[in-house]
Amino acid sequence: MTSSLIALVTRLSDEAEAHWLDLLRAALPGETVLSLRAMTAEQRDQADIAVVANPDPNDLKSLPNIAWVHSLWAGVERLVAELPGFDRPIVRLVDPQLARNMSEAALAWTFYLFRDMPAYARQQEQKIWNELPYRRASDVTVGILGLGELGSASADRIRAQDFNVTGWSRSQKDLPGVTCRSGEAGLTQVLEESDIVLCLLPLTPATRGLLNAERLGQMKQGAGLINFARGPIIDSDALIAALDSGHLGHAVLDVFDQEPLPEASSLWSHPGITVLPHISGPTDPKSGAAIVAGNIQTYRDTGALPDHVDLTVGY
Repeated sequence: MTSSLIALVTRLSDEAEAHWLDLLRAALPGETVLSLRAMTAEQRDQADIAVVANPDPNDLKSLPNIAWVHSLWAGVERLVAELPGFDRPIVRLVDPQLARNMSEAALAWTFYLFRDMPAYARQQEQKIWNELPYRRASDVTVGILGLGELGSASADRIRAQDFNVTGWSRSQKDLPGVTCRSGEAGLTQVLEESDIVLCLLPLTPATRGLLNAERLGQMKQGAGLINFARGPIIDSDALIAALDSGHLGHAVLDVFDQEPLPEASSLWSHPGITVLPHISGPTDPKSGAAIVAGNIQTYRDTGALPDHVDLTVGY
């Protein structure tokens, strides 16, 4: 099959886009990969695949003949939301390296809460020398919301450190050593029994605001919360209220309704919140480019598309 032109469409900086362009060209030596920013009108007409990173919707509209779109990110909720009525398949990045990166962060911040690091930090500020009671990992339950690629990898890594792991997903899953639940009753069970709740759900209409005041109230007294998913899944005002009341012990937040987190946000200075700048699951450009290239090469060889986003559920 004769190779056609591939358009790279991003809202990245010139430097970041150029890095991706170099990697994609190296991984696809038989293809012509061009940045949309440098493409002529004729070249835009020739493009049959778009590789994208949070593209401007108008930029995608300037590519009338693309057969499908490959995102460079695992999360595609922004892309789907900004392209209402878009009728070409959208493929998200499924990269084992990304899952490893996320599972590292999931374990690190689980230990942060498990070993009472927020409390020791507060004691240091007040010059208090006090040893807190130790808990064994085997006495602690970590509940993971979302058991896809990222959640499954995180569950496996956390379970290997002797924590009890339970999980919840939209559809019932079966993971070794993990108590898997689904449905409304299953969500309630996971929240009620977990000492630490780790959120790795995709942002969809069904998950937006999922962790509201009622569901946060179902969590254990003093439980910890980690959100590595998307900010709007948690009701921020309800979370602050749960922390202020002492019902929840501490929250580690890597994602927010607005990013970067505005300087005026009260989340920055709240004593019960650790703020991270969306660093828990970074995409590895080299492995990401290799995954994208492999999917494109399979499509060229066989005409088969990779698994793509179900627009009815948002992922």
